[in-house]
Amino acid sequence: MPAKRLREFLNSHNVAYTTMPHAVAYTTKEIAALTHISNKELAKTVIVKVDGAMAMAVLPASYDVDLSALRAGIGARSMTLAKESEFKDQFPECDIGAMPPFGNLYGMAVYVDESLTKDKDIAFNAGTHDELVQVSYADFAQLVKPTVLKFSELPDLESMGAWHL
Repeated sequence: MPAKRLREFLNSHNVAYTTMPHAVAYTTKEIAALTHISNKELAKTVIVKVDGAMAMAVLPASYDVDLSALRAGIGARSMTLAKESEFKDQFPECDIGAMPPFGNLYGMAVYVDESLTKDKDIAFNAGTHDELVQVSYADFAQLVKPTVLKFSELPDLESMGAWHL
């Protein structure tokens, strides 16, 4: 079952969503294989510190965050990856590393890589390591109102294998 805050938010806005239970998995590579969802439609949430404040960078699972591009895109002075110890308390009902990309529920800005906007649907962790939620990208964008920027890139394709795309 999705995290309570997420579930209540989606239900209160009458958003159609699908939950997808799967075996416990901690990496997007494992999740994609278990659920048969393309890594381009599987969104990962990366917590970053922007000028000292926590924010979410949301991008396709098969991509890497380009912190320099994100920092430049939003005009921040500094940007670093946040440490789990710095943000774990902000998501009391979520497993660490399984936070859904709804920063508006947790008092965080949300930055979405423009490549996700091309997907009809996106799937993401539901707050646990054994379930995904899938919604239309249009519903996600309407509810979260993220800032859309180009800040990710595909890693070396040879090292990850073409099946991830």
